[in-house]
Amino acid sequence: MADMTDDQMWRYNRQMMLPQINYEGQEKLLESRVFILGAGGLGSPVAIYLATSGVGHLVISDFDKVEITNLQRQILHTEADVGREKVVSAKETLAALSSDTQVTIINHKLEGDELAEQVRLADVVVDTTDNFSSRFALNRCCVAEKTPLVSGSVIRMEGQVTVFRPDLDDEGPCYHCLYKESDELGETCTDNGVVAPVVGIIGTIQATEVLKVLMRIGEDLHGRLLLLDASTMEWRSLKLKKDPNCPVCS
Repeated sequence: MADMTDDQMWRYNRQMMLPQINYEGQEKLLESRVFILGAGGLGSPVAIYLATSGVGHLVISDFDKVEITNLQRQILHTEADVGREKVVSAKETLAALSSDTQVTIINHKLEGDELAEQVRLADVVVDTTDNFSSRFALNRCCVAEKTPLVSGSVIRMEGQVTVFRPDLDDEGPCYHCLYKESDELGETCTDNGVVAPVVGIIGTIQATEVLKVLMRIGEDLHGRLLLLDASTMEWRSLKLKKDPNCPVCS
């Protein structure tokens, strides 16, 4: 990649002022590729903050269209986008925010080899879906390809976020260690409701964790599950352990 332009140096100046980021960290972001599965409530703040932070290439996959009920929390989209494909709306929003970020969109359901290929190409994968079968499939691909996975979910006034690092040679867990596919995991925002800003809180934490993993700074949430109860605005952090009998990562 060519050296940063004067405009880029000025644009990301506030971020580059941090000694742990500096020029080298910003350059890593501009050279990075992130795969985001979902352009909804969580995917919106994730994509927006990764683009404005200077991540060079975002790949966004979603096969839904924008509905009026989405606008309460899915800030990538506007009233004018109702009825349009979410990924098309997302690409236009991100293009208006940052010309430094290339955005590739996929408007059909990714499965099998096609999903694995996108995971393989990515430096970090972000799970912003509310579909558990997709989450388990994404986890399997990340473990197989040794790609970091940043996972988040929100329902009602509760949220959680964690990072799985199959790229590290340690005893860290994967998503399947935390949840089993046989568990009852059918709750969704559609059925149970959600408070819009809580989605933004978790999504922005996911974006922060992505940046930390890409730039190799700070201490990410690998091995820890961060839980938010927004009704009391209390946080809890739980340590996660690898399941020695996990059929995916053991």
